This record gives sequence, structure tokens and C-alpha cells, in this order.
Amino acid sequence: MIMIDRRILTHFDFLLVFLVLPIIGLSFFLVNGFDSDKGLRELVYITIGVILFFIFFLIPFRKLSRSITVFYWLFIGMLFIIDFYGAVRLGAQRWIILPGTGMSFQPSEPMKVAMILMLANLIVHNPPQKGGYGLKDLAVFSFYILLPVFLVAKQPDLGSAIVMFLMGYGILFVVGIQKRIVLWILGLFILLAPILYSSNMLTRWEYQAKRVQDFIATTPSHQVQQSLIAIGSAGWLGKSEENITQTKFGFLPIPITDIIFSYYVERFGFIGALVLFAFYIVLILHILSFCLLDSRDYFLQVVASGIAILLFVYMSVNIAMTVNFAPIVGIPLPILSYGGSSFITFMILFGILENLLAFKFDFEYNSSPLNSLRKKKGSLAQLVRALGS
Repeated sequence: MIMIDRRILTHFDFLLVFLVLPIIGLSFFLVNGFDSDKGLRELVYITIGVILFFIFFLIPFRKLSRSITVFYWLFIGMLFIIDFYGAVRLGAQRWIILPGTGMSFQPSEPMKVAMILMLANLIVHNPPQKGGYGLKDLAVFSFYILLPVFLVAKQPDLGSAIVMFLMGYGILFVVGIQKRIVLWILGLFILLAPILYSSNMLTRWEYQAKRVQDFIATTPSHQVQQSLIAIGSAGWLGKSEENITQTKFGFLPIPITDIIFSYYVERFGFIGALVLFAFYIVLILHILSFCLLDSRDYFLQVVASGIAILLFVYMSVNIAMTVNFAPIVGIPLPILSYGGSSFITFMILFGILENLLAFKFDFEYNSSPLNSLRKKKGSLAQLVRALGS
């Protein structure tokens, strides 16, 4: 009989699971209702995601400094290799095909996990001083953030690159960075953004530039128009499966992927949209609250803030683009959109977060001043005995 330490169950966050499971159930319901074959594949993704959740839950990340570094550079290598062996879809070379399965994955998704773990590892070994990190430390962190950002943007996948950029520097902001540096970065970004857009630098990302042009145009693009019709015609409670005309008759292009919010609202209406939005907000705030549990636990702070930022950026940008408040970009609605790469990435991140919470008692014991003193006394006693012998 397998015995489970009660402290693990005490620290395990069941609320996180209860907030995520309904979104997973909705995802399968919508995908299967649209296409039963894709619903079966979605079930495979869910199964893989759950298995990986438990695998990563059992990995002692706080003790794997070298392995985390290897994990980071492994996916950096994959981003380099994808230039030669990656599958091309819609003009972008972002996918690696798994032989014999027909399935594919984007290395940029697990790269987000690798970046979060790498930043956590670096910050644990070099915690911020009073007042936050200065320029020297920022330069070191920037190397580990900007390298994958550049490689992902080169694919080209500017949307994911921007998400990783915001996540990386958002983590540093939460952990602690000098305020004057934050102001300088914001000022520089505001100054350079219009210059970058008006220059020829965006010719490398022609399709993103076109999406920005479509967004600022007087008339929304066809995709956005159909999305607005689907949302606007849904009413308070949505439509039955037989009456979702925008989805059923193909006016919404591939409605189960990046634009699934429009499909969801057409099915469940304004009330359903509010419920889904509430689930996401509570989930984000709940995860962000873990940053306040222990000011000494930088590993937990980095992972929790990284996941919360990812969820917020994905959710806000995805919903905004379906109602013409942001340009159309390839950013899925987290956990809900069809596809394995993004879903599995979040399940892995949730598993890592639960590990840091469930085994927090071990961290608290090892980091307590009394235990540190005991270790020092024990080492001193061993040294005395060794000299005496």
C-alpha cells in the first residue's frame, strides 16, 4: 500500500484544479460538437496533459539547478534546429512533426516553461537586493529572455515572441526591479513602437504588419466581421446547436482554434461569456496570490507570476481580437482553444506550480534559520570528530 505524506495533501491547491477542470470540459464539449474527429484528438491532448501534470508534479524542481539549465538550452537548440527541419504552415516554420503520429508541436510553447524555470533558477541563486535589481543584473536576465524571443520572432511568430517578452520582464517586475529602470524601459518602448512600425523593419513580419493595418482600417477584416456577428447575434443565453449559423455554416474560419471565443459566445451568449471571464479572472488572481505566501520563496514567486502573466496576456489579447479591440494574432484562448501545444504547456506549468505548493513544507524546513543553525552545528561536530580521529 502506497503511503502519502499528509503534508502534501494539506499544501496541495485543490481550488486550482476546480477552476481549470470546467474550462477543460468546455473545450472538449465545443471541439467535439464542431468536429467529432477533432474531439477525439482533443481527448488525446487532454489525456497527455493530465499525465504530464502528474509527472511534473512529482519532479523536485527546487533541487534540479543543473537539469533546469540543460532543459533551457535543449529547447534553445530546438528553436535553432527548426530553421532546417521544421514544418511550414501558413508561411511560418514553427512546428516539429512527431514521426508516425501525424501530430505536431511548437517548441516555442515548452520554451515558455524552460524560460520560467531558468529565470527561477537564476533568481534563487541571485535574489534581488533591497530596492530591486540594477542594470548589471538586468543585463544578465535580459540575455536569457531575449535569446528565445529573437529565435521565436525569426520563425516568424511575433505574437508568441511578444508574449514571452512580456512574461520575462513581467516576472522581473513582480520579483523586484529598480523603479527608474522600469520607467526607462516603458519610455523607450513608447518612443520606439511607432518608429518600428513606420520603418521597413516590419517587412520581415509582413503578415503581422497587415493585421495591424486591418485593425486600424475603417472596416474590420472579414474574420473580425464574422466574429462580431456571431457574438452580437448570441443574445443573453446563446443559441442551440442547430441555430449557431456563423459556426455551423463556416462563416467563422476554424472556430475551434484562435477564435473559439466567438464560437463559445454564439453558443452560450452574454451570460456564458461573463461566467467564462469570471473563471479566468479568479484563476489568474488566485495564482498571483501565491507570490505573497513567502517573501523568501523566489522559485514560487517566479513560477506563479509567470503563469499568471501568461494566462492574462493570452486571455485578454484573444478576447480583445475577437471583438476588434486588438489585431488578429495567433494567440489561443488558454486551455479552451483546440490544440495540443498550448494546452499541454499550461498543464505542465500547473503541475510545476502544484509541486512547489505541495512540497513547500520541505522548502520551509530547509530555509528556516533554526535548521540552518543545526546544519552548521552538525558540520562543525563532524569536523571536530574528523580532526580528533
